[in-house]
Amino acid sequence: MSSSQADPTLRSANGDGRTVSLVTLGCARNEVDSEELAARLEDSGWTLVDDADGAGVVVVNTCGFIDAAKKDSIDTLLAAHDSGAKVVAAGCLAERYGAELATALPEADAVISFDDYTTIGSRLDDVLAGRVHEAHQPRDRRTLLPITPVERSAGAVHVPGHGDLPDGMAPASGPRVLRRRLGGGPVAPLKLASGCDRRCTFCAIPAFRGAYVSRHPGEVLEEARWLADHGVRELVLVSENSTSYGKDLGDLRALEKLLPALAGVDGIDRVRVSYLQPAETRPGLIEVLCSTPGVVPYFDLSFQHASGPVLRRMRRFGDRERFLDLLEQVRTLAPEAGVRSNFIVGFPGETEDDLHELTEFLGAARLDAAGIFGYSDEDGTEAASFDGKVAEDEVAARLAEVSALAEELTAQRAEERIGEKIEVLVEEITPDGREGRAAHQAPEVDGAVLLRGSAATVGDLVTAIVVGSEGVDLIAENG
Repeated sequence: MSSSQADPTLRSANGDGRTVSLVTLGCARNEVDSEELAARLEDSGWTLVDDADGAGVVVVNTCGFIDAAKKDSIDTLLAAHDSGAKVVAAGCLAERYGAELATALPEADAVISFDDYTTIGSRLDDVLAGRVHEAHQPRDRRTLLPITPVERSAGAVHVPGHGDLPDGMAPASGPRVLRRRLGGGPVAPLKLASGCDRRCTFCAIPAFRGAYVSRHPGEVLEEARWLADHGVRELVLVSENSTSYGKDLGDLRALEKLLPALAGVDGIDRVRVSYLQPAETRPGLIEVLCSTPGVVPYFDLSFQHASGPVLRRMRRFGDRERFLDLLEQVRTLAPEAGVRSNFIVGFPGETEDDLHELTEFLGAARLDAAGIFGYSDEDGTEAASFDGKVAEDEVAARLAEVSALAEELTAQRAEERIGEKIEVLVEEITPDGREGRAAHQAPEVDGAVLLRGSAATVGDLVTAIVVGSEGVDLIAENG
């Protein structure tokens, strides 16, 4: 994920110091949050600039998911402080630790909560004026659960970071999109929902992101049209768990109904869904993902492991056989489908037999991409209190072993695609040719395609034949 995504054409137009640079870390959901913050800031009279050198205030939208992301967030905040600008910590790390982070990091002029987002302009006015912002005491947002469709329709659910739109943002003719693009290019994330209702023992996200709340389909479609009008050709649907979309609206098939409508938006060539929960990936959804024109057959399945006993301790569904059966269902309908997943090794109680189950699954699954992570305790999670902890050096050894295997297997899967006809969305022109992605490749997390001998421009969708591979990346020529 890029560290800074401000539009380089923007420069300060204010003489009052009300200039702000937004730095985004972490996942695509944070990208959308930053673009919503940008819209609110512009609405309240702030001018966005491209980097800290031209800013009165730098807002760092942090990530707090794992230790490496936390360190990156801290390093970015310190670097922003060194620029001489006022520094504000926002995002997941700020929400998760609040006052504790403010005490530990005095270089930050303010640490704000998701609940400050609706009045972000005023919050930055305080920072610029030197008025002290009292950092919040984090609370467990899981106390908002459970949510019923009646509660959702009655507006009784609090969505962190959201609230009433600023004046003028919701005209009577319909909703105005609360977003300002900070980056260019033909691809953009589109948020389906906020929060998560699941209780995975290793994950702290529900505690600070709160309950799962779906956006209304009409709102999602309106934003899709807005993005298409701003040059977007591929929509990447994001949430903490996209397969839960609509359950709080009383419609478990809402995603299946929404996908064809999104694919039908004028100007949109591709719709991609990310963050699928295997336990909720139902046959009807598989069919829609595999057979709807404009919806790519792409399955970002959050397996996390393949050993039944480990998955139960994670409070998750499945095992090696069930997951392979799910992949068989997908490939029966779409043999060319892209599949990626993430896995945790060294989870408390993981045995050599459990690890063997995982490696056997990886060997049979033919994944296009895989992220492998070593387990470490996360504050406030149930797994942090589990016994049977695997020693750190052993976790590191297992991580190295499984990562090497996954790298080898995903490279083999890329080789299998040689000779395949693909559709490449061109995203960049380089000295070596056009670079883009095929339908089985998501932005940032998967491989890319180098398209040789093409005169296509950015945003074009080009039919090509795969002629080679380098790791998970493909080399293709016009077909």
